[in-house]
Amino acid sequence: MAIDRPGVIKPIPNGLMEDTGSGLDYGTRPDSMLGDITPVDRFFIRSHAPTPVIDAKNWALSIDGDGARRQVSYTYEDLRRRFPLRSMVRTIECAGNRRVLLGEELGQTFEGTQWGRGAISTAEWTGVRLRDLLEAADVTSGACEVMAESLDAIRARRPLPLAKACADDTIVAIAMNGEPLLPDHGYPARLLVSGWLGAASIKWLGRIEVSEHPLHVPWNTEDYVLIGPEHPADGPGRGPAITALGISTLVELSWPARLRPEPQMIRGRAFAGENRVSEVQYRIDEGIWHSAEITSASSPGVWARWQFPWNPEPGEHLLRVRASDDRGRMQPESTPWNELGYMHESVLAHPVHVA
Repeated sequence: MAIDRPGVIKPIPNGLMEDTGSGLDYGTRPDSMLGDITPVDRFFIRSHAPTPVIDAKNWALSIDGDGARRQVSYTYEDLRRRFPLRSMVRTIECAGNRRVLLGEELGQTFEGTQWGRGAISTAEWTGVRLRDLLEAADVTSGACEVMAESLDAIRARRPLPLAKACADDTIVAIAMNGEPLLPDHGYPARLLVSGWLGAASIKWLGRIEVSEHPLHVPWNTEDYVLIGPEHPADGPGRGPAITALGISTLVELSWPARLRPEPQMIRGRAFAGENRVSEVQYRIDEGIWHSAEITSASSPGVWARWQFPWNPEPGEHLLRVRASDDRGRMQPESTPWNELGYMHESVLAHPVHVA
């Protein structure tokens, strides 16, 4: 059964999504995950304003700014017909994912969307490389940043360094899992920025500004920044802007989980942002760490699936899982405090009741 929600357009499958209470933001339930790809009906939704209704026939994407010698504009048909299309599997995660769990870890409540574990999903995205669209704008030698702007009610926008904007896997996506984007996921076109926080992958694109100077907007000075003793202010920003994501793991069980005392295959996901997950380990209660089997082709910007067998005894247990990446980083035991509750990477003690 699907339930209609104000602010979003696609029906929210009852029991398959986590409701954060904002009316706009819905997470993917970890215990409803199956394959590498998240079905569109349960792909998480993060929006700053209600989903806009856009007619692709009248839509255009403009590119301008002092870093572009020529202003150019593209129609939806231009994106579909004029440029080579690229398809890639990539994971998107909100920087505020697990904010509620970080609050429990630190003994406080953070403002912002009250995410559990569900603000992460993976899809196959199809679109045009952003650098192919920038070519006609004749980017100047002094250009340093590129900023995508949304057509939603608050004109969400966030700058990227020129190098990241021109990366092979930064695309203007028009399709998701082989079908045109749904309105809640950015129709007619959205940005996809591999390995970075979800806020960089601006939905409902309307404008791209190329700039010869650093750009400062609320989304990189006041929000989606790290604010705290370990994060000094960065120019006009209250703290350094969040870019690439850290390391995290996700167990495909409810929280708390309930299992029967019989052989189980425990499964989950690990994600390392721009890097590749190289190892996943698990620990039952106070036992030693064991290696889990990584069952999917791990690559930068995409979560890795893992599994391990367990024959649990009746009683209460704590399951811990941690990941390492190909740069030698290991998931930490704790996450430093920051004012907005971002970038939670801590190894979670997942409660499991066996009976």
